[in-house]
Amino acid sequence: MRFLKNPNLTVAVLAIYTAAVYIYFFPRNNEMSTNEKWLTVGASVVMLALLWILLRRRAKLRREREEDCCKKN
Repeated sequence: MRFLKNPNLTVAVLAIYTAAVYIYFFPRNNEMSTNEKWLTVGASVVMLALLWILLRRRAKLRREREEDCCKKN
């Protein structure tokens, strides 16, 4: 899947999916308190941000490796 190589697009798709799940399920969930719901949303945002940072770093390292390989040949 070519689009998964772009970290921005990958994280955007996951963020849209996560938002859709929250919009659909959170109002229907009466077992969790409001604080728990906000903590869950906050944890998801933090995880998506970390994933975005790690994927960007990975893509940068891949580009640097390709450039080094091309320079050597």
